Parts: sequence; C-alpha cells; structure tokens
Amino acid sequence: MSSGPHAALLVPGLATGIGSLPGSDAARAVEMVLAETPRLPFVPQLPHRSPREGMLVQWLEALPEVSVAADGSIAVDRGAALGDPAVAIDPDSHSGLVALLAAARGREEEFGRIKLQMTGPLTLGVALAAAGLPVPLAFARAAECAAAWAHHLQATVEARLPGTRMLLFLDEPALVQWARGDDPIDRDEAIDVLSSTLARVTCATGVHVCGDGDLRIAHAAGPDVLGLTASDALVAESDTLMRHLEADGWIAWGAVPTDRPIGESTEGPWRRLVGLWCDLTRRGCDPVRLRTHGLVTPACGLAGHGESQARRALRVAREMADRIGDQAVAARLTVGA
Repeated sequence: MSSGPHAALLVPGLATGIGSLPGSDAARAVEMVLAETPRLPFVPQLPHRSPREGMLVQWLEALPEVSVAADGSIAVDRGAALGDPAVAIDPDSHSGLVALLAAARGREEEFGRIKLQMTGPLTLGVALAAAGLPVPLAFARAAECAAAWAHHLQATVEARLPGTRMLLFLDEPALVQWARGDDPIDRDEAIDVLSSTLARVTCATGVHVCGDGDLRIAHAAGPDVLGLTASDALVAESDTLMRHLEADGWIAWGAVPTDRPIGESTEGPWRRLVGLWCDLTRRGCDPVRLRTHGLVTPACGLAGHGESQARRALRVAREMADRIGDQAVAARLTVGA
C-alpha cells in the first residue's frame, strides 16, 4: 500500500510491540515475540531483568560523563571530558537484542522485518537536565547519544541480518511536557533535535508518542510512522493525522489498552478503533488510508503485566492487524487494483 522507499516493510496487517516485556529471561521473551508478532518481530526490553536495561540507563551509559549506580540511577560528572558516546551492545543492557540475534542465527532468511526501539533524544535530554547538566548542553549531548545509538543499531542489524528490513522507533514520553506547556526547550529546537536522530539512519523510522504527548512535534520531525494511543483524544489532532497520512505516513495504532487487564476478545478494542476511524473520517481524514496505512500495537510497553497478560495483548494486536490486512485486500479489490 505504501509507495515510498519503505514499501516492502510497511504493509497492511502488521502487529508489533512497543518494547518492554515482563520477566527476566531474554530467550523466553524472544520466543513470545516470534510466536505472537511473527510478521514484524520486535526487540524486547526487559527492565525487570537488570537495572541497566531501563529506558534511560540503557542508552545514557554510553556518555563518558554519565555514571550508573547499582540501582540503575544515573549521575552526571559536570567536569568530565565530553567525549564521543561509547555505544556498544552489552548483554547486560541489551539482552533482548542479543537474544533475538541469537535466535536468528542459521535462519536469517526468515527475518524479513524487524522492529527496534530506543529512547529518543528529547526524553534523554530531559533526564540529563534533571541530573544536573545545563539545559542546552543536556539536549546537545542527548542528540549526540541518540544519533550514535541509532546508527549503531542499524549497522548491527545489517551486519547480523543482511537483507532484513528494519523499523527503528524512538520512544518519547517527554513529549508530554511540551503538550502541557512545560517546554524544556522551544518547539522548533525540539523538532530539530528529534529530526536529527531520525536523519541518522536510512531505515524506516517511527516516533512513539506516549499518552497525551505533543503529536505535532513528532509529526514535524518527519518519521515514517507515528505510534499513538488509540483514544478519543486523537480526534482533536485530526489535522496533524491528515497531513501525516497524505504524506504517505503510517500510524501504529496503540489499540490494545495496557492500563487495565487485557480481555480475551478483540471485539472491544476493535470497535473502539473503528469508532475512532469514523470520527477522524468526519474530521477530514482519508478513510482508506486510516485503515490501510496502519500497524497495531499495545498502547504502551508490557513490563508491568504478567507474562500471560503480555502474551494476550500481543495476540489481540495481531488479530486486529489481521482484520486490517483483510480490509486492505478488500479495498484493493474494490478499486480494481
């Protein structure tokens, strides 16, 4: 359905995860990923396995001025030399990626697509500022760190899984601050910081906007995919979604709720998603693109759930994605494609 450079990767009917999963066994987490999201497997992050796999430490430890305590908290040495980020895939910090690459060994041809996720530069910048770096320096160092990691992740996957198409997501929970008017840096600078990381790679990219985060900053940075919680609040953002879809952009619909127990059936989440599409169509969004330029995910990470609930969330996402795939086929037949 996509006519852009990532048409072979972004096709209707894909489900994937946001990143975090419960438990401490990376191989078991990868088994879940491959079983429940086989068409777009994602690299699981296991924050309960090690404090070093937390969403900040996992990336910021590459900065020479950052030290990490045993509990995963960070401290910044403001007098340290600001050298280049020392990015490296460490099994203690990146157990999910190490386990997924191990699972792929000898069966590389089965991995046509893969999705990775890392913490974005705006969220890293907020963390560095909170740890004591002056705000301009905090965001400059965060941008350097994120760009180095993005490039390294793409290079790692290309080396280990040649020919695999990759989708790299930046997770930006800090966008909530801009939405609430508590801007650490101005909006144009935030867009530049985010877009500079996206520009560091040649693979497909996405930005995950948590909850009520500032969707307009994420869109303006230019990702291929916007990851959004599928809620009624998106109706107020219909103009941004319309521009994104008209530019051949895709949406990862966070349609499986993660803030409450996950039911067995797809019917409730599916009805809510279809209702949202209808509301957005009435506000001017293309109804066909809403359905055919979409992936399905849980709303957020699943580390706070039990293993059975996490597995069920991914399964519901996959079943909903299958419906979207069926609708995309029907749409092509209707127009004679």
